[in-house]
Amino acid sequence: MAEATIKWLEEKRFVAVDSTDHGIVISVPGEEGGIGAKPSDLLLMALGGCTAVDVVGILQKKRQKLTGLEIRVTSEQQPDPPWTFQRFHVHYIVKGHELSEKAVEDAIRISHEKYCSVSSTLKLAASVTDDFEIVEDD
Repeated sequence: MAEATIKWLEEKRFVAVDSTDHGIVISVPGEEGGIGAKPSDLLLMALGGCTAVDVVGILQKKRQKLTGLEIRVTSEQQPDPPWTFQRFHVHYIVKGHELSEKAVEDAIRISHEKYCSVSSTLKLAASVTDDFEIVEDD
């Protein structure tokens, strides 16, 4: 079972610690001491991080010559409180040598359909779409 602990530090600043003792500062933008991640942005970071781990692992198992991966997650929220997320879009920038478009497409699909718990959970309440581009590494 996963677990996280969030502790209030001061003002509107908190520290969150995950089940493996890794921490991150959380705060509200524009507030005094706002030096951490915005709580709702952590959801986008979780989606991107979850699928990133999967895609890299899958492409390595497929013996693809992967040299880099960048993921940009965007979202749309309702305009009024509680600003419910309605859509997420995951854009993958995959860098490497002679990467197979099919291998990249399969890795992304497998991540979303089989391995990424964050994507799987979000799809129950919102639309999750994706696309990718392959950049040939020099």
